[in-house]
Amino acid sequence: MISKHISEKEGVYSTTAMRKGIVNIPEMQELNNMKLLAEKVFEPLREWVGGPIRVNSFFRCVELNKAIGGSSRSQHCKGQAIDIDDTRCHKTNAEMFQFIKDELEFDQMIWEFGDDDNPNWVHVSYVSEDENRNRCLRAIRKNGKTSYEVI
Repeated sequence: MISKHISEKEGVYSTTAMRKGIVNIPEMQELNNMKLLAEKVFEPLREWVGGPIRVNSFFRCVELNKAIGGSSRSQHCKGQAIDIDDTRCHKTNAEMFQFIKDELEFDQMIWEFGDDDNPNWVHVSYVSEDENRNRCLRAIRKNGKTSYEVI
């Protein structure tokens, strides 16, 4: 188990990896990073939400990250980022974004697309108490490309 509410299977799950035969297994350092992120961000958030939170993406090996068109600097490759979505309607993605911003330490958080009221999902990363930037961004599409603005 990565944490009380995230299994290792859930932390590495990817339909793209399965379809393309990519082995998506973290090394010990990436696994430790995943556990730290879960402890510092995911579990306190889940307690506040009061129910399950969908993990869209957590660890991605470099090959998988490239296959999905992820950034070459993606913190997912280090086990330091997680994409979450509250599909069970306990809280909205916007409410989760605001709770993390106001109550938790994090490195970077991204309001992923959606509209002004609610993102499609929330990307959040955690590095360490000393290195976290508490930076908030919004992902938007311009001319078919993703760009980020500070919010």
